[in-house]
Amino acid sequence: MDVAGAGKSLAESLANYDRLQELKAFDESKAGVKGLVDAGITEVPRIFIRPPEETAADEPISGEPTQSWFRIPVIDLKDVAGDRSGVIAGVQQAAEAVGFFQVVNHGISTKLLEEMLVAAREFHELPLELKVEYYSRDLTKKVKYRSNFDLYQSKYVNWRDTLKCVLSPEPLDPQELPPVCRDVIMEFSKQVQILGSLLFELLSEALGLKPSHLKDMDCTKGHLILCHYYPSCPEPELTLGTSRHSDPDFLTILLQDHIGGLQVLNQNQWIDVHPIPGALVVNIGDVLQFISNDKFKSVEHRVLANHRGPRVSVACFFTLDHQPSTRIYGPIKELLSEDNPPVYREILLQDFNAHYNNKGLDGNSALAQFRLLR
Repeated sequence: MDVAGAGKSLAESLANYDRLQELKAFDESKAGVKGLVDAGITEVPRIFIRPPEETAADEPISGEPTQSWFRIPVIDLKDVAGDRSGVIAGVQQAAEAVGFFQVVNHGISTKLLEEMLVAAREFHELPLELKVEYYSRDLTKKVKYRSNFDLYQSKYVNWRDTLKCVLSPEPLDPQELPPVCRDVIMEFSKQVQILGSLLFELLSEALGLKPSHLKDMDCTKGHLILCHYYPSCPEPELTLGTSRHSDPDFLTILLQDHIGGLQVLNQNQWIDVHPIPGALVVNIGDVLQFISNDKFKSVEHRVLANHRGPRVSVACFFTLDHQPSTRIYGPIKELLSEDNPPVYREILLQDFNAHYNNKGLDGNSALAQFRLLR
């Protein structure tokens, strides 16, 4: 794979090169970022390098105190079958103020979580000739491996490869999954669906609605799983594992390994989401912010590149991205009043998804497109 840029100064590398040609060379290799690392590169190719204006924006805002003391809330679901008023209060505070929280005692065994991480890693570390049959940019394919869904739209390529599996609402034939991770993904999907249903009940009650409200809006109807693989990076300060973005779904449940690197934007500071053994990270998606009329916050986050690696994470998105629907979505009527008028216009979810996919991870919220002008 000839992805150029090594052996030149950064200024020389970024000037006068055919970016599209290099993106195509990278894409057509079908080897992903792992292929570059396996080839023994010692410098980050040009297509991955962040623009200077973006790296400059990472600097702490002068004069403002840092938030090194801040931690993402951790919510214990152990007693959720009994009096769960305390759990609901914790979920409400986290969803409104931070947009992220971690859950422990969530009902998914540590053994299955470990097996899921191992299976995700094993897929990405298969010989290329076994992975290549899954490589695709076809939006309609339910199971596909690729590097960067927005490869041709992005300002720079992220240091990440992904296996995407759409599990529902139409049941996925397990035979479509790679054998190395087939059984584990099917079991993980089943368990995370159960946990997701519980979380949507808690979130419904946190909005002051009946427990089934969000489920009745089809929030639990569809989900997909993304198995991310972040190889070790020779120059992590020059790129990112995942660019700054918010998620285009109702809710995300994330399993991350011990390496870390996930950061959440909170009050203009990037806050580390430290891995907790056995915990799962939960974050509010754009669509849940949309239907809650901004009561819940879908917060921007990113993943750092790292000398250490590979980092592996598995994200479950509750989304209807692959299920065209005639259902109109807008801010939940029960939440609206004279003092709390709708912030967004009503839309079809496929219009939101198309907008998000077309713009890619550009650092701008997809919700802005659908806000009502005041």
